[in-house]
Amino acid sequence: MSHYHDRDDARFDEHGNTRPTGSNYIADDKSDDGLDRRGFLRCMAWAGTATLWGLAGGIPVSFRPNCLRYLTEAERKSIFFAQISDSHIGFNKDANKDVTATLQEAVARLNSLPQAPALVLHTGDITQLAKAEEFDTANEVLKGVRTDRIFYVPGEHDVATDNGASYLGRYGKNTKGSGWYSFDHSGVHFIGLVNVLNLKAGGLGSLGAMQIDWLRKDVSGLSSSTPIVLFAHVPLWTVYPEWGWGTDDSEQALGLLKRFGSVTVLNGHIHQIMQKVEGNIAFHTAMSTAFPQPAPGTAPAPGPMKVEPERLKSVLGVTDVTFIPGRSTLAVVDATLSGRPRGDEGRVDQQRRRSAPHRERREQVQAVARARHRPAVCSDSY
Repeated sequence: MSHYHDRDDARFDEHGNTRPTGSNYIADDKSDDGLDRRGFLRCMAWAGTATLWGLAGGIPVSFRPNCLRYLTEAERKSIFFAQISDSHIGFNKDANKDVTATLQEAVARLNSLPQAPALVLHTGDITQLAKAEEFDTANEVLKGVRTDRIFYVPGEHDVATDNGASYLGRYGKNTKGSGWYSFDHSGVHFIGLVNVLNLKAGGLGSLGAMQIDWLRKDVSGLSSSTPIVLFAHVPLWTVYPEWGWGTDDSEQALGLLKRFGSVTVLNGHIHQIMQKVEGNIAFHTAMSTAFPQPAPGTAPAPGPMKVEPERLKSVLGVTDVTFIPGRSTLAVVDATLSGRPRGDEGRVDQQRRRSAPHRERREQVQAVARARHRPAVCSDSY
């Protein structure tokens, strides 16, 4: 097994990406509100199972299911929706011989919550090869989630063999074009986009003029105070273009959302947690429930990464979301299947090499978090 610790950090940082240190940026044990931040960090080990989101003051806020003992009763009751990504049903290579089992475990963790999420977002790569039996297996597992409805967007694996015909046959009802759509729930406007057809050079995602024009019309009648949750498979921000980890025309789409006070962008594809904030837009990529991928630039190419069997569940996960009225941005927290903290290998060296602009960005994020009396946690899947 190879270990990669030679990423070009300067290239990675120039895109404004967030990377962790060994302490995940938590320098002090206590925040102003008395929260045990390191205890809160320990609960974040669930960052590969799903991400839960809740509503607080009309704004989505996320946390991990195994962080529940750190939440107020109001926050517990605010559980709103969950994100699952990159299930890759049908994959059976060394990186994970039983992706169905790890998806089942993700579902079980969601079902253990004190309050069922109102909805679940699956951000693509439901299957490995878009075979009928793979979709059938995924549907059989996911119908076990205790939720009102699951919303999907396709990943490139879901459309690669038939240009998305099988995917649309199953999930395309009431969608536009190649499967994009929007809906409203609890005062939040959700927008599902498709950026995995007509991939650009190097594998970059693409939305296309027709979808962007639809998006312009979709949001034109909304108040600027409406919280927006945008979800698609390939990141809608530049994570690492050399690996196709970005979307060619995302700036055109995001430009249509600048007038909104709260915009949350949820993606999958890269199988690891990364976060970025640009003005009113908070970006978040989720872990896979199937297998990890290398951190950007740390391997010759992206792809399934084999880890020791005892570590696999610590690099797989889900995302949960709460919605807290009155707060203007999301505080995203994820969780792993293992329930154990992720290892700190390579993080000390990464901390030494972190650029000054990145440190300044980190401090700005923490200052905003302190103002909201919540811990600032920036993490990825190392």
